[in-house]
Parts: sequence; C-alpha cells; structure tokens
Amino acid sequence: MGTGPAKGAPPLVANGRQPAFELDGLHKEFGEYTAVKQVRLTVAPGSFYGLVGPNGAGKTTSLSMAVGLLRPDEGRARVFGVDVWAEPERAKELMGVLPDGLALPEQLTGRELLTYLGRLRGLDKETVAARVDELLTLFELNGDVERTLVIDYSTGMRKKIGLATALLHGPKLLVLDEPFEAVDPVSAAMIKRILNRFVASGGSVLLSSHVMALVEQLCDTVAIMAKGEVVVEGPVARVRGDRTLEETFVELVGHASGGGEGLSWLSH
Repeated sequence: MGTGPAKGAPPLVANGRQPAFELDGLHKEFGEYTAVKQVRLTVAPGSFYGLVGPNGAGKTTSLSMAVGLLRPDEGRARVFGVDVWAEPERAKELMGVLPDGLALPEQLTGRELLTYLGRLRGLDKETVAARVDELLTLFELNGDVERTLVIDYSTGMRKKIGLATALLHGPKLLVLDEPFEAVDPVSAAMIKRILNRFVASGGSVLLSSHVMALVEQLCDTVAIMAKGEVVVEGPVARVRGDRTLEETFVELVGHASGGGEGLSWLSH
C-alpha cells in the first residue's frame, strides 16, 4: 500500500514540490451574507496565476484571508507549506502583498517609506539603502520625485510604490490585488516587465483582476470566481478553449444576457 501525505499536510504539485500558495477551503460570512464559499486553489512554483471575476465575486475577501489580513471562518492558506495563520511571521517573510486600496503612511516620501518598512522587516541599514536606491530607480520614483510626499502621489505612483514595498524584502511569492487598476499605459507596461522578470527569475505571482485581456496576456494559469466560489481553475489555454478568455468568462459567470432591452427613450 502506498503512503500519501500526512493528514493536514500541504499537497504536492506535479513535479513533487510544494505549491507556492494554496488556499484550502477558505470560507467567510458577514452576518447572513456568504462572501466566500470554500475557496480552493493552488499556485504552482514559478507560476503566473490570475484570479478573475466580476466586482463582488469574492476575490479581495479571498486574498485578504489568504495573506493574513482577514481571519477566515473556515479553511487555511499556506505559502510554500507554511500556514499563514499558524505561523504568520514566517509566512509573511515568503510573500509580498499589494492589497486593493493599500493604505500608506502619507507624510513620508517614497524613500522614507521604503527605508522605514525595510528596517521594520529587520533588514540592516546597508541592505535597505541599496535596495531602496534600486527600487526607486526601477520604478522611476527617484530624482525630483523623491521630494514628493506619498499623499501627493498619483494613482500610478501609489501602485508603483506599493509594489516596491512588496518586493523590498525579497519574497518568493507576490500576491497582488488589482495592481493595474487606474494605472496609465506607461506605468502598466513597466509593472508588466517587472512582474515577468520576477517570474522568470523563479518567483511566483498570484494576481487578481477583472480585466480578461490582461490576465490572458500575462498569466499561465487562471481561476474564475463568481458569487464567492471558484467556477473553474486550470491553464489559461485549457480554460478558454477555442475562444477568448473574456468570452469564456462571460459564459461561465452568466452575464451575457441583458443590456439589449430597455432605455427606450434613447432610441431615435
């Protein structure tokens, strides 16, 4: 008789390695409203994983539970086998997080913010200074911009400094909630290059979005959520079949109907 993994142990992916990230039965209710229903998904090491769904699908709630920002009613999340809620400090060393609507200390400059967070994570002064220089240059937040306080940052600049804070400590996994929302095309192209480089160097990314074309362009694996549940999960090519990911998404989520009737007063 073969021996499988011990009860409660994280599963192995096809190549025998632990998943980079595993959401195992995450569940959350707010009063009588069920926001997330037993969500399960697995991010393989080195994967660029897209989590998609309409507004209100439960993406942000799922990710908030998964990274330790919101306690789940049931289920667990693991980062390279480390339980996020049982060993939070160890788990958070392994991942960088960019939450939706990230709140930042706004009376600091970008350099001051990164330096503060680097020292808070226990990095020595020399390491922090070198990494902050590199990140500010990479995200084009150096030079004259360095005198700008975070409170005066544009939306695109906030996304960039937020991603810089997620990368600062050298994580193995990035968890990004809507990192391209309200970002201009130039900043978006820069962020795409950085994320692709991160994955090419061995990192793993879990990215949530409701923009299908973006996920189709970047990701190798996708999960579609609707009404708090994962409807389908798998390689992008398999999930979309012979259609676009957007067409598959609309069919699965069931928003294809409507929009053609009503508003009679607009007819001329």
